[in-house]
Amino acid sequence: MDTWLLIRRLRGPAFLIMVGITALLNQWDVLSFSRSWPLYLILAGVIGLAERAALAAAPPPPPYPFSSSPSGYSIVPAYTAPESTPTVVDPDPGRRR
Repeated sequence: MDTWLLIRRLRGPAFLIMVGITALLNQWDVLSFSRSWPLYLILAGVIGLAERAALAAAPPPPPYPFSSSPSGYSIVPAYTAPESTPTVVDPDPGRRR
């Protein structure tokens, strides 16, 4: 699995664990919720730095595969319109014209 994707997927559980820890500290009268907001900013910064480090360490993506055909035509077929014209259906056939 890609390291960046793993860190990205752990972001939500990390914040849930942080909420649980701050709730426990609030229950023990060690740290109130109103003073715990710097912990959330620090956690967001650490996760952001870890994501950037994982992106920097990842190998570059493969180059775009250009067509090497001498004619210059694309490999993907172009859309062509159907030969026949569609028939028009009268929505109210019992109506007088």
